[in-house]
Amino acid sequence: MSGGWTFVCTTAELLPGEMQVAFDEVSGVQIVVFNLDGDLYAYEDRCSHEDFELSVGHFDAASGEIECVLHGARFDVQDGRALCAPAHEPVIKFPVKVEDGRVYVRDDRDD
Repeated sequence: MSGGWTFVCTTAELLPGEMQVAFDEVSGVQIVVFNLDGDLYAYEDRCSHEDFELSVGHFDAASGEIECVLHGARFDVQDGRALCAPAHEPVIKFPVKVEDGRVYVRDDRDD
């Protein structure tokens, strides 16, 4: 897709309470997309405390949090902020768009 957007999955493959991972070939970054009650949020798939994939952690849709399994840091899925130690910095958030039932993300840090 033009404009640096990366296809993740269809909306049918990302239901509320689920997450999907995509690899942005332009930036070389792995991105995780969360469906929280029908709203989509995308972040770099990396804990801000230590370089470890968030997508292997537990996504608690009831609380809207993702927990890193490495050291137990938790992040708010809506805004990426760290909710507890050992993480103190938010995770990097990326834009998400849906077109024709397809979910796209983009690493916009160089815009």
